[in-house]
Amino acid sequence: MRKNMKINSMLVSGLLLLGMYSCTPMAQDYSSYVNPFIGTGGHGHTYLGAVVPNGMIQPSPDTRIYQWDACSGYYYADSTINGFSHTHLSGTGCGDYGDVLLMPTVGKQDYHPMGEESQQMAYASAFSHDNETAQPGYYSVFLDRYKVKAELTATQRAALHRYTFPKAEDAGFILDLDYSLQRQKNEEMELEIISDTEIRGRKKTVYWAFDQYINFYAKFSKPFTYTLVTDSMALDEGGPLLPTAKALLQFQTADNEQVLVKVGISAVDMDGARKNVEAEIPAWDFDGVRSAARESWNNYLSKIDIETTDADQRTMFYTALYHTGVQPNLFTDADGRYLGMDLKPHQGSVDNPVYTVFSLWDTFRAYHPLMTIIDPDLNQAFIRSLILKQREGGIFPMWELAGNYTGTMIGYHAASVIADAYTKGYRNFDVEDGYRACIRAAEYDTTGILCPPLVLPHLMPQAKYWKNKIGYVPCDKDNESVAKALEYAYDDWCISVMAEALGDEANQEKYAAFAKGYQVYFDASTRFMRGLDSEGNWRTPFNPRSSNHRNDDYCEGTAWQWTWFVPHDVDGLVKLMGGRDAFIGKLDSLFIAPSAMEGESVSVDISGLIGQYAHGNEPSHHIAHLYNYVDQPWRTQELVDEVLHTLYFNDPDGLSGNEDCGQMSAWFILNSMGFYQVCPGKPVYSIGRPLFNKATVKLKDGKSFTIVAHNNSRENKYVQKMVLNGKELATPFFSHKDIVDGGTLELTMGANRPAQDGHLN
Repeated sequence: MRKNMKINSMLVSGLLLLGMYSCTPMAQDYSSYVNPFIGTGGHGHTYLGAVVPNGMIQPSPDTRIYQWDACSGYYYADSTINGFSHTHLSGTGCGDYGDVLLMPTVGKQDYHPMGEESQQMAYASAFSHDNETAQPGYYSVFLDRYKVKAELTATQRAALHRYTFPKAEDAGFILDLDYSLQRQKNEEMELEIISDTEIRGRKKTVYWAFDQYINFYAKFSKPFTYTLVTDSMALDEGGPLLPTAKALLQFQTADNEQVLVKVGISAVDMDGARKNVEAEIPAWDFDGVRSAARESWNNYLSKIDIETTDADQRTMFYTALYHTGVQPNLFTDADGRYLGMDLKPHQGSVDNPVYTVFSLWDTFRAYHPLMTIIDPDLNQAFIRSLILKQREGGIFPMWELAGNYTGTMIGYHAASVIADAYTKGYRNFDVEDGYRACIRAAEYDTTGILCPPLVLPHLMPQAKYWKNKIGYVPCDKDNESVAKALEYAYDDWCISVMAEALGDEANQEKYAAFAKGYQVYFDASTRFMRGLDSEGNWRTPFNPRSSNHRNDDYCEGTAWQWTWFVPHDVDGLVKLMGGRDAFIGKLDSLFIAPSAMEGESVSVDISGLIGQYAHGNEPSHHIAHLYNYVDQPWRTQELVDEVLHTLYFNDPDGLSGNEDCGQMSAWFILNSMGFYQVCPGKPVYSIGRPLFNKATVKLKDGKSFTIVAHNNSRENKYVQKMVLNGKELATPFFSHKDIVDGGTLELTMGANRPAQDGHLN
């Protein structure tokens, strides 16, 4: 009897295994579709090192130190690597981070200053892209100077390095703590050898983030001897002496010997960095960590399935989805502690972590709306972080970095992120506190805000005072007055939506009135949004193609791009411009106007031009969909098609502007599936032109929303018929509820412009 049971058990096990391999499809390796090199050229400013979704640590190669294209540390055109630092920003227009640089060496360890103009450290090594590999959660490169293969992988809070050395009597590492991108000021530094395999340290830097604290702990698989370099040095002869903190580690290696290094970081303290390593990388298992990192990315990327025969489009789609997953970054240690906006340690919860790196001026437009679709729980966690930050610091951040207010960019777009989540039914956060904080951000009140004095006038600009006092922002009273005022009008509309939902009638009326403030800036004689001074006069001279970067009436744009930023009241903008035909004529002129810019300091952010439409920067991102509001959906479809095919590529220079923490990619993801949200806070999507024959969004409750494009091809870019769950749509719009309820949107495509009407009141 016992024998028969064993045989039957083996038979069943064999049948199960047979079923697994013959009937069950293998899990899809979405990571194989990702090309992390996209955006590392041009001005995409992405990095390609090892990171897991929303990871705290980002070990990645640094190829340059200074200037705009060093923002992420890596630039594809470069041919040398300075080493591998552990913190990086993805696609930003400002540089920071590049902390705790590690570089393997063979031979004399050279660290002499190279001069303040040099992009290279003395110990930099040449490399070839032919010997470089980048995949989600993994990076490797062969360092020609040292004949060392470097490999990087990561967990949420710790990095694991593996270096394959040649036979050498003088192998080692340089751990450079005073190094950083853009040569930030090192205000505090401490470096300590705690055993023959362990190092720890801390520093405070002053740059974009005025008070950035970073602590690290590193453990090596091989004992070392060491020399500490702590004497101050000048970058150039006779120049100012700068504090130095480098550890020169030495050991002998056999041929092809592998040396591993575990590195943890923390914004709280060095003990937190050590705990992060011990909690997440207990063993010297590089391949295991790498496999787990890839699995975490496959889980993230599996949220959307697409069907296409175009391999480049598949790569661009999943790389875009990958880029949306690298930030915001986890900011809570493995023990639940985090650094607050008051720059003090707080005990929080690992289950409800705090995040950092909120590029809200960019990401409120498409990134956060995308997250409400593919991961609303994570998006609510971001909102909880933002609400917590305003409690600790006194106000919502505009651009938060490492627990710092930076005061960068304009608007108070936490209001947009909160209103959008709320109107879509996602409310797992303190709604009342968030609402009150939105109103606080809209008021002019400089008290009770914990930020450096230099940041305060940017975080709380006088524009808010004038908007609230006289109803508009005079161009002679504050910089970028038109852009600020237009964004304030939208954010105030978001507040009015929240006020109405919460029964606050007085504030609903107040902020709904402020939301009409955009009307003040429209000059009927030029038909542009234009600067108005405190005497009620238009700023002169006026040139709609003029740009003086961050020092005119607009923000990283011109009157051509900013005139269209009224996403909350398109019908009002149509009326302001003289009605439907006049609006269409003006909108047409945007896309056919000469692309030339004028001015002494034209903003480099104005890029990806189609006429004067600038896809490389965020203020233009909703504009192509405005045709849907005036009964010309075919025009939206052909413009979206043009952007998708001419401004995104499977190439290092594959982005038309800064990636901006997932925004540029989120636009591609939504539009390539066939829709876009023009106005976050209004849970309505505008139909465009899908790239793929089929795209399926997997929802959290097991449901799915599928977009099917029949008869789809490059030539067949016009939508002939729209059917949602068997019911034909009369207008090119559908709701967020249509997505979360699950179902299918069928779009029949054709080569001819159909006679359609499509207007949303």
